Amino acid sequence: MAMMKNPVHPGEILREDVLAHLGLTVSEAASRLGISRVALSRVLHGHAGISPNLAVRLEEAGVGTARAWLAMQAAHDLANERAAARPKVRRLDDVA
Repeated sequence: MAMMKNPVHPGEILREDVLAHLGLTVSEAASRLGISRVALSRVLHGHAGISPNLAVRLEEAGVGTARAWLAMQAAHDLANERAAARPKVRRLDDVA
């Protein structure tokens, strides 16, 4: 199976493709979204994920749909989990 590149964190997309394109500072964007600068900065730098709350705020601010932001976050999170080491898992329907 070919190695696929992990999906980019949606905060990076928000930082590089949205805020930079619009010429908004983190402080200005946070103010417009009604969240703290620190909370937005954590998302933009991949230290926190896009929550349903932030996804709805982004949609209301005219930046894509909440569903799209959450789908990007889920794709990123799933790729990270699949790449992580974990204890062996046995099927639940395996009665042996």
